[in-house]
Amino acid sequence: MLPVTEGARVTPLELFFDLVFVFALTQVTELMAGDGKATWDGVGRGLLVLALLWWCWCCFAWLGNSVRADEGFTKLALFAVMAVMFVVALTIPEAFEDLPGGLPAPLVFAACYLAVRLLHFLVYWQAATGNPALRRQLLTTSLLPLIAGATPLFAAAAIDDVATRTALWALALALDYSLVLLGGVKAWRINSAAHWAERHALIVIVALGESIVSIGVGVTALPISWPIILGSVFGVAIAGALWWAYFDMTALMAEHALARVDGSARAGLGRDGYTYLHLPLVAGIIVMSLGLKKVFEYVGDTGHHELSDPLHGVGLFALYGGVIIYLLGHLGFKLRTLGHVGWTRPAAVALLVVLLPVADRVPALVALAMLAVVCVVLVLVETVLYAESRREVRASAAASH
Repeated sequence: MLPVTEGARVTPLELFFDLVFVFALTQVTELMAGDGKATWDGVGRGLLVLALLWWCWCCFAWLGNSVRADEGFTKLALFAVMAVMFVVALTIPEAFEDLPGGLPAPLVFAACYLAVRLLHFLVYWQAATGNPALRRQLLTTSLLPLIAGATPLFAAAAIDDVATRTALWALALALDYSLVLLGGVKAWRINSAAHWAERHALIVIVALGESIVSIGVGVTALPISWPIILGSVFGVAIAGALWWAYFDMTALMAEHALARVDGSARAGLGRDGYTYLHLPLVAGIIVMSLGLKKVFEYVGDTGHHELSDPLHGVGLFALYGGVIIYLLGHLGFKLRTLGHVGWTRPAAVALLVVLLPVADRVPALVALAMLAVVCVVLVLVETVLYAESRREVRASAAASH
């Protein structure tokens, strides 16, 4: 196994590895959509699945920053994990409500999840040869949380009641996330700040790609029309603004902040700012994707909805709430990595909350347009307001690369 060193970048195998998560995120959105009848319960279960998928992905982000993913046994393990994770993605629609016939999907899901986590532990244990401190850390913040988290998932698979199954899933995630946090970062190391930041930036791209797919899937079978064209432009504008909010300055500044520290201080910053606080970024995008799917049911499907119909309920709150979650995730990320948040993004969150009752009363296409305007104006204001800082940050990033 070849150790990762400072300045290392993401390998092509890690990009290939993420393709499985592209499909998995699509499955999460479909689970939330619930065959066109999105419910709050469905959204909640989708978020539970997303949090579990995220945790699996994070495990291998840490591993890939310790040893090169495209060398030796690690390479073979990643291909094995991809196969198992694809099976996990296939079972997502049945994770809580098993369909008649075939294998019991909740049990298959739990078994595959356990297999993925065990593979991660075994590869990391091998990578920690000669490092007793890291092996102790693996026992307390990898193996113990794995056992504590997997046990409720297997219990849930043995119970037919959906509400109880959902509660056990929530318990599994609470145990896993909290035990890792309580275990500390004494022996963890982030060997390359550049790799770590780039790895997480790419998964944000994957999530944003799902939002674009949601736009396309929603209108594929419909004849093209002006409302569809306008809705598509508004949807892409929102996705583009969310991309800009992360990549134009925030991601670069956070990478610089991570590179300025080392040892356990860097590991703590990486854990809090990326492992934990990137989850709301990804979750916000996926929830927004659900909202986009619902909008295009109203905009394009004139057989069931009039163009003048407002977007109500889960669809509206997913559309606006997803962006709000995303921006709140940004605030936490910036506060933890940079020590400040500014006023523009809190103002945008407050404005979206105020606009929700308005969006509930106007046509769905107008509600989408309002959201697009807020997102685009946010990035325009920040670009002008922080022009000097932006030039310095981007020049520094260009010089370092």
